Amino acid sequence: MTEDCASFFSRKRLEDRLVDTPIDESQVRHVAQLARLKLSDDEIRQHTVDLVAILGYVEQLSELNTDGIAETTHPLPLCNVLRDDEPQPSLTPDQALANAPQKRDTFFGVPKVLNQEGG
Repeated sequence: MTEDCASFFSRKRLEDRLVDTPIDESQVRHVAQLARLKLSDDEIRQHTVDLVAILGYVEQLSELNTDGIAETTHPLPLCNVLRDDEPQPSLTPDQALANAPQKRDTFFGVPKVLNQEGG
């Protein structure tokens, strides 16, 4: 990394850029809440700085001249190797639940993730 590039993306420089960015700590807190993540104030700050860096990289990429360059979705050709779909014997409910830490009748027991009010 050149000295100019290193200084541009230094932590101090990124923190200074937080003032001009569309991403702020309240948005990081909101996304963390949606993802049900408990982040400390230091983690919120670090993720905000990281997102500013990512947006900075995207901004740099948007400045590139891409005239005459074919669009790609992946740098390498992708090919799925699939087998023929042939019916196989299924597990019985007892076999499927044999190693489950929690069971409820013939179902897997999982923790509740939604409130009673529906959200």
